[in-house]
Amino acid sequence: MPDTQTQILPLLPLKEGVILPHMVVTISVDSESSDESFEAIAAARQGDGYVLLVPRIDDKYASIGTVAKLEDSQKAGLPDTEDVLIVRGLHRAVVGTGVPGEGKATWVQAEPVQDPSTYDEHVHQLAKEYRAVVENILEMRGERGVARFLRGIHNPGHMADTAGYAPYLSFEQKLEILESVDVAERLEKLLEWSRETLADFSLKDKIRSDVAEGMEKTQRDFLLRQQMDAIRKELGEEGDDVVAEYRARFDKIEMPDDVRKEVNKELDRLERTSAQNPEQGYIRNYLDWMVELPWDKRSDDEYDVAQAREVLDADHTGLEDVKDRIIEFLAVKKLRDERGLGTEVGGRGMGAIITLVGPPGVGKTSLGESVARAMGRKFARVSLGGIHDEAEIRGHRRTYVGAMPGRLVRALKEAGTKNPVIMLDEIDKVGADWRGDPSSALLEVLDPAQNHSFRDHYLDVDLDLSDVLFIPTANVSETIPAPLLDRMEIVRLDGYTEQEKLDIARNHLMQRQVERNGLSEGEVEITDEALRKIIGDYTREAGVRNLEREIGKVLRKAATSIASGKAEPPLKVDRDQVKEYLGKVKYFFEGAERTGQPGVATGLAVTGHGGDVLFIEATEMAGKEGLTLTGQLGDVMKESAQIALSYVRSHADKLAIAGGFDNRAFHLHVPAGAVPKDGPSAGTAMTTALVSLLTSRPVKGTVAMTGEVTLQGNVLPIGGVKQKVLAAHRAGFTDVILPYRNEADLEDVPDSVLAEIKVHLAKRMVDVIDIALEPAEREKAA
Repeated sequence: MPDTQTQILPLLPLKEGVILPHMVVTISVDSESSDESFEAIAAARQGDGYVLLVPRIDDKYASIGTVAKLEDSQKAGLPDTEDVLIVRGLHRAVVGTGVPGEGKATWVQAEPVQDPSTYDEHVHQLAKEYRAVVENILEMRGERGVARFLRGIHNPGHMADTAGYAPYLSFEQKLEILESVDVAERLEKLLEWSRETLADFSLKDKIRSDVAEGMEKTQRDFLLRQQMDAIRKELGEEGDDVVAEYRARFDKIEMPDDVRKEVNKELDRLERTSAQNPEQGYIRNYLDWMVELPWDKRSDDEYDVAQAREVLDADHTGLEDVKDRIIEFLAVKKLRDERGLGTEVGGRGMGAIITLVGPPGVGKTSLGESVARAMGRKFARVSLGGIHDEAEIRGHRRTYVGAMPGRLVRALKEAGTKNPVIMLDEIDKVGADWRGDPSSALLEVLDPAQNHSFRDHYLDVDLDLSDVLFIPTANVSETIPAPLLDRMEIVRLDGYTEQEKLDIARNHLMQRQVERNGLSEGEVEITDEALRKIIGDYTREAGVRNLEREIGKVLRKAATSIASGKAEPPLKVDRDQVKEYLGKVKYFFEGAERTGQPGVATGLAVTGHGGDVLFIEATEMAGKEGLTLTGQLGDVMKESAQIALSYVRSHADKLAIAGGFDNRAFHLHVPAGAVPKDGPSAGTAMTTALVSLLTSRPVKGTVAMTGEVTLQGNVLPIGGVKQKVLAAHRAGFTDVILPYRNEADLEDVPDSVLAEIKVHLAKRMVDVIDIALEPAEREKAA
């Protein structure tokens, strides 16, 4: 039939395959075939035997089909099969519009698409390359006869259409070849796909070869083990079952290659070691540690930021800075995970070392547990307080009797996952002596760029700690070594306000103490006013630890009354009854009493227990000129006292100080028990105490102050503003003098505290004196 003019042909849909030109294939038409298929075959039989084969995808026909000739057609004797057709593909044709025709078949216009009769050198080169790649694939598949068939094809278009026979090409790929009219484009696509297939076959062949070699080695090892087992039985040794059990357990664990190599080495040692040899116990102890570590176990991080915030808020009141930092950490991990950015940037780990620094009782340890719960991770705590031995961190070498891994490995085993939250508690109290410096070992642990290959001396393999969230805690950051501090992100917990303590007591401490003391909810009620009295008169701390003790004491006495029958629940404890339960008041406002006479000023300081109030006393006496200092003062604080005296002497006229300084000795004392004190921030208080003494003007009882003083009388900024202002508020002071340059630090102070305290900002010492001292006229009138 002519193949250059538009033809009218019955359309035979192909549901599962693609037939390309020059292909001779057998088509089975069964009972599940559509009526359209039967009608197309019947029309071809009645006509000249030509039919248009068109692939059908999702109830849609392809745009190009293959004009084919029915070479043979007969009824099949197979079950569920009615016709078997042998068709030969001739050429491509564009599927046109439907036209009326004989019978019920679908007749369409078919516009022939012929390959060119001649090709340029580029197309011949593509065909040559394609033939070479396909021959390699066929040779690897063991189909050398088909390769010989390909060598007899010289037409590039015909060569490309042989891809219809390729089993490694998908239906979609073959359809793409059918619809590629340009021969060069057709060959380029086939070359790309065939090269990928050849690479895949080569890899599979290599894997098959490696597996075969491995099987030979495995069979050899099995025979040798069987022989060793027989020898052990003759010797009365039954150790092989232990080794087999270890091997079975390790086979179920995914671990790094270097770790598995070390494990297999120890297993081979165990296999060769007699049961009577003490070495076997050491090997088994090592293998027990290796098999119990979470090499392939991890917790799935909870990336619901809102839910995590709810968990943190439910567990802790206040501490907004810490909560914000944890939420930021989660949000960053969520975005990097969703966008496939991994856990490293520029080869450095993305781990975070969030160090919580704050006084005792503010909730540092319990916050770590809440962080783990908010992230959906396991939690483990490592107490570092007082350790002096580096082996506590890195473990002992196995050459020592009784050797064991370090605390970090033990924490991972305890957690059971490779990405827990590990709290390094009291990191500021790590010591150092002849046994080593544990803080130096922690340098690697707390560096996200290094801790992916932490090596414990006992395990002697690299341990990946980069997925661990470390949360060190400390009371003060000054005692943490500088290189270690440089690797940490410091988040300060400066203590709670009275309102925050009230909320914590009502929402957390009461519930816990009610349960601990055997009471039921509703049996004892402590009013808010009673709680405020306990907070103000019986505790004076940055945290809430003593507050919980006092609440527990009240509830114990209430429980005693109920248990003895002296009272019936519910019991209500109001403000007036607190003294009956807790006894005399422990703390009271003594600012006015202590500063009621000249020479006493109120300073503010930061200690390991949070912010604190210091009453600095000054007195003078006749004698040799000089300055005596008492109260366990550090070197910096002693220098501040000398500067204060020098400033007062050099500015005596401006300060209205009469009498000169000849034969006058001075004594400065900072009473606070046996607590060591240091730092320059008491300079303003010391200077004010001396001026108050020499001018006979008492310091106002409502004023507390902090700031460093220079010889010229400038007031320099200091640290710990939030803790100091909170301490002044707890102690009942209503006026606080701060250096002018600390104004920005007031943003960290809660608004509820600033509403009750008036903050005075001073640039020079004369400003401090004008604010702090009572007017001179008042003294004269008295």
